[in-house]
Amino acid sequence: MTVATALVAVLGTASCATATPASSYRNLPTSGIPDYQLGGSYAPPSGVTLVERDSTERPAEGKYSICYVNGFQTQPGDAAMWKRDHPTAILRDGRGRPFSDPGWPDETLLDTTTAAKRATILKVLTKSVARCADRGFDAVEFDNLDSWTRSKGKLTRSGNLALAAALVRVGHGEGLAVGQKNTPQLGPSGRKQTGFDFVVAEECFVYQECGAYTKAYGKRVIDVEYSDNTERPWATVCASSKRPAMTILRDRDLVTPSSPEYVFEHC
Repeated sequence: MTVATALVAVLGTASCATATPASSYRNLPTSGIPDYQLGGSYAPPSGVTLVERDSTERPAEGKYSICYVNGFQTQPGDAAMWKRDHPTAILRDGRGRPFSDPGWPDETLLDTTTAAKRATILKVLTKSVARCADRGFDAVEFDNLDSWTRSKGKLTRSGNLALAAALVRVGHGEGLAVGQKNTPQLGPSGRKQTGFDFVVAEECFVYQECGAYTKAYGKRVIDVEYSDNTERPWATVCASSKRPAMTILRDRDLVTPSSPEYVFEHC
């Protein structure tokens, strides 16, 4: 799959995604124990079978490995590159200043409003996806799909889904399964539009959103709950029929085991 092929999706609005033969990539397993290692890589705890790491890291040996790519916002370390090399791809406020994520002010929203801007974003992110594949990851997930909900009306759902569908095509073309991140409001129709294979959800149990994901993806749902926002005892969460089978508890900053703030539990 080439970037030119993916442009078929990114140059328009999202519609039904073209199916990619399942044999060309290995989809997320429907069972197992995941770990979410975005704050730094470390040897997976005993029993862990799926590991997600940043695209700048190497996959966990012998595990189903998911590669993290910030698909709709700039990574803190990449902001200068975007501003210097691709200034038109950055969302701007009324004064022309980069529009930052209210919750993560060191991340700038990418501008998905036009075909040309989406094409620029796709060209940059294609390199990250290729790196994920070259390093041996099995899958990729694109964060901040829901950036339009934090843009004060500057971005649209249709623009983000058009970029998402193109990113899915690029991922599949590299032999990777592709995961949706959060955004329960998409539902099964959103999956059909984009072609996502699985979902990584954050705190769907706390916010009572897990059903929206399992309705769309069945058992291919990873739920990451955070230790600073869990009202019930962890054993009670695990005993609930409303949680996805692959549910884990992590510390908010996703630190490594060498930190006293490290938390990892699984059901």
